Amino acid sequence: MGLATRSGRKRTKLLAKLARANVLIIDDFGTESPDLRERSDLLEIVEDRYQVGSTVFTSQRDPSEWHGVIGDETIGDAICDRIVHNGHRIKLGGPSQRKTHNGLTTEEEGRKGK
Repeated sequence: MGLATRSGRKRTKLLAKLARANVLIIDDFGTESPDLRERSDLLEIVEDRYQVGSTVFTSQRDPSEWHGVIGDETIGDAICDRIVHNGHRIKLGGPSQRKTHNGLTTEEEGRKGK
């Protein structure tokens, strides 16, 4: 998440700035498991934004896998509860647009949505 390298005032200022954003997008959530500091930062961000601002999570993983990715049951519950409550899930299907754009999928794969 990049906050773990910051400390003191810089970290506090960045967390406050993230809390105030109209929309916060957390892209590719779950590609790596966060360490303890990153889990705590994510919980703080989600708590500060809960029912105040829009937060968008993009992920290649199903939300049912997010607890395991977060790595701590208690913190995972707290984070996921705040994300899911009043949340909207949009599941996209079809071929990877990056692969399609770069000609890495066949025409048949594109029709089948692989």
